[in-house]
Amino acid sequence: MNVHVKDDNFLKENNARHMWHPMAHPADSLANPPAIITKGEGVHITDIDGHRVVDAVGGLWNVNLGFSCEPVKQAITRQLDVLPYYSTFRGTTNDCAIELSYELANFFEPDGLVRAFYTSGGGDSVETALRLSRQYHKVRGEPGRVKFISLKKGYHGTHMGGASVNGNANFRTQYEPLLPGCHHIPAPYTYRNPFNESDPAKLAQLCAAALEDEIAFQGASTIAAFIMEPILGAGGVIPPHESFMPMVREICDRNGILLIADEVITAFGRTGSWSGSRHWGVKPDMACTAKAITNGYFPFGAVMMAQGVVDVFENDKTGNANVGHGYTYSGHPVGAAAAIACLAETKRLNVADNAAARGKELYEGCLKLMEKYELIGDVRGGHGLMTAMELVSDRKTKMPIDKALPMRLQEATYQNGTMVRVSGPNVILSPALILTQADVETILSSLDAGFSAVSGN
Repeated sequence: MNVHVKDDNFLKENNARHMWHPMAHPADSLANPPAIITKGEGVHITDIDGHRVVDAVGGLWNVNLGFSCEPVKQAITRQLDVLPYYSTFRGTTNDCAIELSYELANFFEPDGLVRAFYTSGGGDSVETALRLSRQYHKVRGEPGRVKFISLKKGYHGTHMGGASVNGNANFRTQYEPLLPGCHHIPAPYTYRNPFNESDPAKLAQLCAAALEDEIAFQGASTIAAFIMEPILGAGGVIPPHESFMPMVREICDRNGILLIADEVITAFGRTGSWSGSRHWGVKPDMACTAKAITNGYFPFGAVMMAQGVVDVFENDKTGNANVGHGYTYSGHPVGAAAAIACLAETKRLNVADNAAARGKELYEGCLKLMEKYELIGDVRGGHGLMTAMELVSDRKTKMPIDKALPMRLQEATYQNGTMVRVSGPNVILSPALILTQADVETILSSLDAGFSAVSGN
């Protein structure tokens, strides 16, 4: 049956009745049905009532090239006609997966990443990197290296492994016990941290010292990998000081620990650089990618691996490097075709430069809003199109905001022309990288109207 024969009344009536929504209370979705988005074009989305707004969420950090990217749509359509699916498990492959692996190796060459392992999305990519990092040490003859260290406030998806290295209790508490051997250090989050340190450079050193301390406490010979986002995304857009990731790289090297960069959000231009690791001048051992790899049009991801990791696996003579891991949709030909087209278009449009320029305007505009509205306790961003405003009920004490207020702000902003995302006390902005200056102004004026509505200004 074609779903499009169902009319608007049917859709509204059945909204949230038969499905549970991610990251929401099922009862709340029933009481406050979610917005029904029915159309997307460029950087705009339209809901079931015909209300058209700028999408400042960029889908979910993934529609970097907007909703009208024809090359990707055409690549998907063509591939569905030729080969809609075939497996890449041992013994078979497909032409698109081969071509994409060549293109990805070229794209990530400056990051020192030379091999791709395909996945169905970001959470799968994190899971893959965690598993392969343990196997790497086993193949090398250090089977005791099984633990993981990560940052509090970090986000690495919601699979069992990803939730275990996640640094936010929301994704952990109701699902425990999680994977043993996962340990967390403070994030370089200047607004709130246990050191009460607001200087980014000093805080970076304190967090790096905490990492050294944790490694010494656990024993370096028990640790497989450290995983981090080059700029923390879902945790509220927390850019570390430029010295932080290089310090982490050096500490990992000194202790024989792999560095996994979670680039699910930051790869492909989001930060104003082609990858988050490159933004800080660091070469990771593995990088998890997904999201913008197909512009969000097809669920797809890739874990990219450095030569040093590759050599350990490919030079193994014992058989222990046999990869006992993979997904039905690893190297899906339609996803790979979408990614090939998306990568070409991403480079052709040079979206990294636009992300840097528009991101600066958006960040500065949010700082101006902070001067106007006491509700805004902190504004974070300044590295590409990743910006967040943290709301507080009292600036002096940094007291948290009433939980209902950010949702009211989101609705008021939406009614005034822009879809933003609320996560806890944070208003998060991650629009498409093809954003124009006029789009930035729309986002800021919508937020201004939204803040005005909820604060009574």
